[in-house]
Amino acid sequence: MLQPKKLTRRRFLLSGVAVAGAMVVGWGVMPPRQRLRGREPLPVENGAVPLNGWIAIAPDGSVQLAMPRAEMGQGVHTALAMLVAEELDVALDAIKLIQAPVDKIYSNLAVMHDNWHFHPDDMGQTRRVATRMLEKVGRELGIIITGGSSSVADAWEPMREAGATARALLVAEAAREWKVPHAQVRTENGVLYHDISKRQAGYGTLAARAALGQPHEVKLKDPHSFRLIGQPLPRRDSRIKSEGTAKYGIDARPEGMVYAALRMSPYVGGTVQGISPGEVSGMPGVLAVIDFSGALPKNSGAGAGVAVVARTFWQARQAAAALPVRWNDGGNGSLSSEKIYAELSAALANDDGFTYYTVGEMEKAKDALRTIRSEYRAPFLAHATMEPVNCTAQVKDGKVHLWLGTQSSTFAVRAAARVADVGEDDVILHEHLLGGGFGRRLEADMVAQAVAIARETKGAPVQVIWTREDDMTHDVYRPAAVARLEAGLDGAGNIVAWDARSASGVLVHQFIERNLGLPGMGPEKHTSEGLYDMQYEIPNQRISHVAVDSAVPLGNWRAVGHSHNAFFKESFVDEMASAAGKDPVEFRRTMLINHPRHLAVLNAAVAKAGKPAEGRAHGVALHQSFGTIVAQVAEVSVQDKQIRVHRVVCAIDCGLVVNPNLVAQQVESGVVFGLSAALDGEITIKDGKVVQTNFHDFPVPRMNVVPQVETIITLSTERPSGVGEPPTPPVAPAVANAVFALTGQRLRSLPLKLA
Repeated sequence: MLQPKKLTRRRFLLSGVAVAGAMVVGWGVMPPRQRLRGREPLPVENGAVPLNGWIAIAPDGSVQLAMPRAEMGQGVHTALAMLVAEELDVALDAIKLIQAPVDKIYSNLAVMHDNWHFHPDDMGQTRRVATRMLEKVGRELGIIITGGSSSVADAWEPMREAGATARALLVAEAAREWKVPHAQVRTENGVLYHDISKRQAGYGTLAARAALGQPHEVKLKDPHSFRLIGQPLPRRDSRIKSEGTAKYGIDARPEGMVYAALRMSPYVGGTVQGISPGEVSGMPGVLAVIDFSGALPKNSGAGAGVAVVARTFWQARQAAAALPVRWNDGGNGSLSSEKIYAELSAALANDDGFTYYTVGEMEKAKDALRTIRSEYRAPFLAHATMEPVNCTAQVKDGKVHLWLGTQSSTFAVRAAARVADVGEDDVILHEHLLGGGFGRRLEADMVAQAVAIARETKGAPVQVIWTREDDMTHDVYRPAAVARLEAGLDGAGNIVAWDARSASGVLVHQFIERNLGLPGMGPEKHTSEGLYDMQYEIPNQRISHVAVDSAVPLGNWRAVGHSHNAFFKESFVDEMASAAGKDPVEFRRTMLINHPRHLAVLNAAVAKAGKPAEGRAHGVALHQSFGTIVAQVAEVSVQDKQIRVHRVVCAIDCGLVVNPNLVAQQVESGVVFGLSAALDGEITIKDGKVVQTNFHDFPVPRMNVVPQVETIITLSTERPSGVGEPPTPPVAPAVANAVFALTGQRLRSLPLKLA
């Protein structure tokens, strides 16, 4: 059941993380520890010599780059390799990726920036100090993670510094051997040159000696001299994915591997009451029946359940389906979506919640000539990655081997060590590509399952594969949310007061408890992001949130809180424009006078969209998330109450662009992902069980209905910001606003359905 949770502490670095005694002023103002050298040398190949904790160079001049970020379709293995190739002065195809060790120098500091609820316009000393402290906490925690649209932002300095340092070492060694000034040695495409004496040497011939020296000067390139950064280079993984030779977690085939199929509790929070393994032990190929319930922490997607291990997956699947299992509903047998929504609404009525942002004096709202009030809703959502959830594990001779694609090697290793009762250094992780992540593979429930099962298979590797039904009914879901918005207009039709209150579960509290073993507590920014941090210039604002405990497991879903709060905010802005009798675009422009980047993005999208075709209408939405500003114009038609999106124009300001091809691909991906949620995405609960089980009742857009997506990248000199998630939040409100323009119906609940 859902119970309102009182929030009394205003500022938390990371919910539940105690850094007692460490947050002293002297410690806080010092920079984080270095990120160039790890605890141990790189695991190099083919005689390569490490020049720092990121880069090694082989005798043939090829470059080996430690890659700590997961490739799940976003192109990060291309973008980050471009950063190093740029500063090292080598061709992109000279770089070979090797798996980064689990070392703190690879921790993601940029993702830590997103854990304190500062308003984007707040650039004061408090924010600067807090950001530095968050970076230091992140460096000490050493969490390796791919998420929060942070990979390029985090790598922008350390990976370029790694490339520049390696290049400086090579230059210093060439200057020493040739007895010439450092300034006379230049580099190009993996070769060192001294033009006066006509001498040259490949990187590979000097690497071993260079590694023993010291760089004369390390200097990052000026953006005006970039050769690779900013170029639309093809992706490094396109060929293997086109040919079908790319290796995903589900493709792992260690010698002697067996398979496990699962039966997990159909009830949210349910438990195993009893099983009858003898009923299936004689079926073809069956090796064991294993109850893994004790391996999973509270609020895991997997929950309690039983595995059937067999020689083939088909044999395991057939036996699992035939296995008699008795379930206990865990006290949630009456849980339903209707009750959850009712309790969220009741929480809003009875609890003021935590105020994330306030400006001006809300008492002045009484001066408004007209006040509009509306309630908006968003449902639970599943991740529905194309590659099913899977993990292969082996427990043998005091060691654990893992084969999987994961968004966090840190959490995967910790989960495996905990379940196998070994040290984290005894866990060997073999990372693979991910067939989609969207936040689902930040979790380690599949790892805990696989290791618990592998403990009982006498040293044989076991591959755990979830069916689509397993995945859909045992996800960690995007929280359901309810928002009540109230705003007042003055006589000129301007918004003079804005009051937004929302209620939902707190996913980060559950996430931290599951993956760090720490209690979730205090206010958590993801609940209200997209509402408290909007940049419309409204003089009087109050944005608050009521945190509500959730029996339903919650997790990070692409764009997290922005994914639904953008719908609430941008739909209500449109609603206010209509009440004021103003054009929705012009209405927004008047509230962006002091935000030129936002205004430029909005204008670019509107200009490119032009006029809608006959029988169609345009809807607009503007939203900032993960440091990136996105404006979208959706061109929509409605026929027989069916909403059809024909075209989406997306303008994006994501700072300095590393590879415009990758940006355009992620915009297209984010738009389609957001459209799927806007039109059809919904997870409902009935009698304590998830109703949706597969793509027949949790549909995604088919190719014949995917709209044309046009991307406009606005020029920027700011440092790179996120791209993978920001195109998703504006889709739903842009479509909903177009539907209103066509039909006059204001759709305030997701998914969007006409009456």
